[in-house]
Amino acid sequence: MSVRLAEGRVGRLLFFRVREGADLLAAIKETAEAAGVRSGLLACIGALRRARLGFYLGGGRYKTIELEGPLEITSCLGNLSEGPDGELVVHAHITVCDSEGRAFGGHVLEGCVVSPTAELALLELSGARLVRRLDAATGLKLLAPAEP
Repeated sequence: MSVRLAEGRVGRLLFFRVREGADLLAAIKETAEAAGVRSGLLACIGALRRARLGFYLGGGRYKTIELEGPLEITSCLGNLSEGPDGELVVHAHITVCDSEGRAFGGHVLEGCVVSPTAELALLELSGARLVRRLDAATGLKLLAPAEP
């Protein structure tokens, strides 16, 4: 098999509310760290006053897309893993729409401001670890599932 696999069990399922004015990415990271979640899945719905999204261009470069709200979070999914130095890494993609129903999507970047609220679910991976390692070919920290 050419695919690396991390097989674990579902640990805790945690739900949180992200408050008005919070930075969505920072809130996800702070919430996960406070709960001790190091590997897992995340899902989020809610709304933003401002969105800052990243579109991957290749070669380790991203185009930043900035939108002013109000914006509805129609989907936000991602994973939690450990970076090369043991830091918690949140890798999430988001789709938001404006009042006309136009949708925009990309990587969640710092600067997504919650308004009035966001609801976050974290699904903890137990018995396995998700880690990221620097890939020389892309310059990105790519997912490399690991044993516990």
